[in-house]
Amino acid sequence: MNAGDWAGRGLGTRVVSYTDRDPILYALALGVSPSRLDLVFEERLRVLPTFGLTLAQWAPDALGSSRAFDTSTAVHGAQRLRVLAPLPRAGEVTMAARVSAVWDKGAAAVFDVEVSSDFFVATWSIFAPGCGGFGGERGPRAADRPEGDPDQDLGVTTTAQQPALYRLLGDRHAMHVDPAAAAAAGMPRPFMHGLCTIGMAVVALADSLGVHPASLTELSGRFAAPVFPGDTLRVQGWNDGHRVAFEATVDGHPAVTAGHVGFGG
Repeated sequence: MNAGDWAGRGLGTRVVSYTDRDPILYALALGVSPSRLDLVFEERLRVLPTFGLTLAQWAPDALGSSRAFDTSTAVHGAQRLRVLAPLPRAGEVTMAARVSAVWDKGAAAVFDVEVSSDFFVATWSIFAPGCGGFGGERGPRAADRPEGDPDQDLGVTTTAQQPALYRLLGDRHAMHVDPAAAAAAGMPRPFMHGLCTIGMAVVALADSLGVHPASLTELSGRFAAPVFPGDTLRVQGWNDGHRVAFEATVDGHPAVTAGHVGFGG
């Protein structure tokens, strides 16, 4: 079975329940201050839309468990999120997942895993070395970096405890906490979850625009390189109303590229 044969295949459905503890833990894992009661106190809680990605993590994991690719070498290449409705403070979400596309990059393939629910549609792009060359389309290219000076230029510092906290939300891949597992993946030490990094950028950009981060309506971005706990992200944004193109770098090196966020009123 070649990689292209996975396109269109269903990955099943799942109902995931959560309590108000989980979106609060998520906000704290992103480094949100405990003084932001609208994000960490159940009586005033507004759930960050990117929290939904933790509920849907089962879908890309299910594809990896199906042996579509080598999970020891595949990496999370990009993420998209379209918000349909606010997530409740607690409850359950019914989700259906499928492989919406498989792109042929030559030496590698990119598997797009789409998860749909009443609250969001999310797509993981998984970059899988050694799975390309099956004669498929290469897929869309990344958007170019905007021209001109950025409207936002923000510093966002990661901390040592963030990967350990973020793992408690469902992404238990050992490379984010265990030095031996990180070394096996070719990394010098454990590194941040890409979705934690991009979630931090979303909150910082919302704050800089004067909008609430829970008003997020859309998100996309590509993961260009790992971010390590303690790194400071330089998040630069180019405004177009309530939609922002952005990128994040560490010491001048790209970490998140081709980023876009949109916010509602």
